Amino acid sequence: MKTMVVGASKGLGKALIEGLGEPGDTLIGVSRSHPGHLEQRAGVQVRWVEANLAEPAKAAQVIADAIADDGLDTLIYNLGIWEALAFDPAYAFLADDDDQLEAIVNCNITSTILLIKRLLPVLLKSKNPRIILTGSTSGLPQSGRPEVAFGASKFALRGIADALREGYRQQRLGVTCLNLGYLNTEDPLSTPRAVAEQRGEGHSIPVHDVVQVVRMTLSLSSASFVKDITLPAILDERF
Repeated sequence: MKTMVVGASKGLGKALIEGLGEPGDTLIGVSRSHPGHLEQRAGVQVRWVEANLAEPAKAAQVIADAIADDGLDTLIYNLGIWEALAFDPAYAFLADDDDQLEAIVNCNITSTILLIKRLLPVLLKSKNPRIILTGSTSGLPQSGRPEVAFGASKFALRGIADALREGYRQQRLGVTCLNLGYLNTEDPLSTPRAVAEQRGEGHSIPVHDVVQVVRMTLSLSSASFVKDITLPAILDERF
């Protein structure tokens, strides 16, 4: 299986690169720069594509050219940015900088659409094509969050997923949206999960759990797919 992870240099993206794959599989990381040291799984080949999704059209073409000859089975789009004061009590929509709002939409929505458009012809050649979009509980109805641009962009991911399913159902394209709550990205995958789950005292999710969910999703046959998964922290009072 050939799997691409966009936004793979740190946090959840890096954990996905380190935690996915079986012997013989290929993982393709995408980020502005190579992260350096990776704890990759035995027998899994890791390649890297350097691209800046802040320039959506240019980056999408660079990435598409990099995989054109070797094919692709799964795209995991894990990239996303948010407002400077997002998730802070001091957040105020009217204080948001206009350029920052444009950048959020550009990175979280425009780059997603353009990249999928470039990669879809290659993905659909796979016997089991899959797209996984890293969304957020902020993109769910009545999420309880006030961040306008970030919330709108995560709502948009769910719309992208729905439209792709309808447009390419006969080609058996499975599209999954992961609606994730607050993540613990301070503890990498190399940290024992029993230790990582203690950070946040029930208010944040270790990346280990997200990697496990993605592994399950990718293990399914071509006869089914996971449509949506909502994964909040156990003490998140919004859910």
